[in-house]
Amino acid sequence: MIRSNNRWLMLLCCCQLFIMLVFINYSAVLPILRIEWGMNNTRAGMIFSVYQLGYITSGVLLSILTDRINTKHIFITAAFCSAAGNLLFALYAHDFYSGMLFRALTGIGMGGTYMPGLKLVAERFAPARRGKAIGIYVGSLVLGGSLSLAITGWLTGMYGWRIAFIACSVSVCIGAVLSFPLFTGYRPAPRSSSEAGYSGEVIKNRPALLMIFGYAAHMWEMYGMRSWLAPFFSSALIGWGFETARATGLASSIAAVMIGIGAFSTAITGTLSDRFGRTATISAVMFSSAALSFSFGWLINTNLPLTLAIGLIYGYLVVAESPVFSTGLTELVAPGYLGAAMGLQSLIGYSMGMISPTVFGWALDTFRDWHPLPGIHAEWGIAFACIGIGGLSGPFFMWLLRRTPESIKMARGNR
Repeated sequence: MIRSNNRWLMLLCCCQLFIMLVFINYSAVLPILRIEWGMNNTRAGMIFSVYQLGYITSGVLLSILTDRINTKHIFITAAFCSAAGNLLFALYAHDFYSGMLFRALTGIGMGGTYMPGLKLVAERFAPARRGKAIGIYVGSLVLGGSLSLAITGWLTGMYGWRIAFIACSVSVCIGAVLSFPLFTGYRPAPRSSSEAGYSGEVIKNRPALLMIFGYAAHMWEMYGMRSWLAPFFSSALIGWGFETARATGLASSIAAVMIGIGAFSTAITGTLSDRFGRTATISAVMFSSAALSFSFGWLINTNLPLTLAIGLIYGYLVVAESPVFSTGLTELVAPGYLGAAMGLQSLIGYSMGMISPTVFGWALDTFRDWHPLPGIHAEWGIAFACIGIGGLSGPFFMWLLRRTPESIKMARGNR
């Protein structure tokens, strides 16, 4: 049974690797589109944010529907929708407004793959192994996101960004087709009722809400960092003497590696949370990532080797606690209402992930060319500090959660 579950999980992860190639491919070409479409940093961030809005809209609705509709139909249909939205972006996006429209459609499709897939893993694995399983699953998403940067940047340098986006859409279709065997013999978990109902199990469930708020703080920090990491390195490399075209391609590759390293951290952190507890693991990781958020942007004033070294640590930490939040939520909500709770988690968490890239871009525009000391560029340092606020607030919510009776179960990692 364990071996069968492991094979099933590896197939799901393989599918997500293909599906995720449209995830942050926009960030890889953002420096090009910002010039081509005449956008400032705020507008460039808004296109990323509207993708999040589409993700939230479908993610909330479809996560709730997984309690009532076969997850198979939701997962596969959403994947093809994401491919279609990304393809329309490749073929017809020509300015800020058309870019927003088609990127939003891509986000709508992506919203129906992550959370439903997460619910599939939670249903299949017992609590004692769930943290590790969800960590591996989230790791595949992180790796897929990094590949979306690397492959898009590589193809853009060779054939242009439109061809790169078309290739990403084809990849999503491949992932959707590969997912068919996942659902062979699949039967949704029977829906159980609760006397407390939706309000009691979700809305008035204080421990679950604290876990969701902590997740929102994590999403604020992670999505602000992810969306602007490639443009940061593009700007830094140009400042260090690299030619613009080379800097753009190299920046995408660097960002891909730094995001991709999170694929290892999620699996490791999920396993550690099974042993040391959910809240303790989350707090330790978020304090560390917050420290780097408040310092990383200032490294643009240093040199490439130092920035790369710190960036690898930053990329490892900023996503590490993501599966622990999801695992913790599955332990705080009755199974019959897990989809609804995940919908609320998507709504609040991805709302923060939608807003932070725009706030990041606003900070860049507001503090552009400000030099607190001669030769010191401040805009990137302040922008990254804005997202570090999330890294600091997450442990506060975990402190509140540890004061509830339900945290005792989580502190033991369900061993």
